[in-house]
Amino acid sequence: MFIHLPLPLLSSLRIRSFPPPIRFRRYSTVIASTTAKISQMDYEKSQLISQKSYANANFRLCNVSGRKTELVEIHAKNPRLHVLFIPGNPGVITFYIDFLESLYKQMGETASISGIGYISHSEKDWEHGKLFTLKEQIDHKIDFIQQELQALEVPLVVVGHSIGSFISLEIFKRIPEKVAYFIGLYPFLTVDAESHQQAIIEKIARSQLTSSLISATMALLGLLPIWGSRFIAKISLAKQWSTTALDALCTSLLKYHTMRNVLYLAMTEFEELVKVPDWEFMRENRNRIAFLYGEADHWAPLHMHDEIVKQVPDVVVEVEREGLTHSFSCTVAGSIWVARHVATLIKKTIS
Repeated sequence: MFIHLPLPLLSSLRIRSFPPPIRFRRYSTVIASTTAKISQMDYEKSQLISQKSYANANFRLCNVSGRKTELVEIHAKNPRLHVLFIPGNPGVITFYIDFLESLYKQMGETASISGIGYISHSEKDWEHGKLFTLKEQIDHKIDFIQQELQALEVPLVVVGHSIGSFISLEIFKRIPEKVAYFIGLYPFLTVDAESHQQAIIEKIARSQLTSSLISATMALLGLLPIWGSRFIAKISLAKQWSTTALDALCTSLLKYHTMRNVLYLAMTEFEELVKVPDWEFMRENRNRIAFLYGEADHWAPLHMHDEIVKQVPDVVVEVEREGLTHSFSCTVAGSIWVARHVATLIKKTIS
């Protein structure tokens, strides 16, 4: 889960009580008007997202089971393995470009890397307002592996962040023969009943009206000139955010369809993750699993770290004590440190 990314903005927008019924029509009109305006803008920009190149990474669109999918890819000349990276919610893969490029360098340019975004968590509303559940996002990632990575001749390492760790574990469980190793970064694996932050976000996500209002407000911010939305994001979130993270926020997250999908996915996460993690599977595959926790992370609390140590003896589970946040990929320093950690784990396991 990565939805706390816009939490400072969500907190400022938090609705403490629902509007009286007489005002509902006014809110609905605003939402409908905003959505129509955004849709019209999308129509006017109907050409495909152009391919973008970064230092080492390339951005492209891929059709996976009929769904337009955003990918960030780095191709090694002679790869010894392939890393598939699954992001956390909000599922915008461009938040992780600094991390993926750093991982490529830390691996000595010997690993090809694919980072895959979530369906409709994207710059353009390819799915025309449709909302997607956690299960649908998991199926989509498995379809991608079967479509794009089926012919791999090198080991596949699946790395997930936050709810992406849960998705990665599900991939591992369903096609274990394809996955050589799994790494969960700041993993959101089960709902924490004691977390006040999780309770707030669950309440927001379960309310269609509140989710629509927040999504419309975020979309209105997205209508500002890019320099305006960048300025607001920088002063609202953190001055330390990287340029790539700010770009990802302003181009993809400040969209009505993206934010609605972020909150809808969050709702289905809370429904699914009330279950106890599959400890038996983890025990059976502990030599192919590793986790990284943070010191103060309400999505991946340290008591969950302790539970994994108890339930899955001898599994690799470590704690980052560098003062990073759950949204590590939004800073260059966080991206480099976590990339180094992941590269070290992979090198120790897969020679």
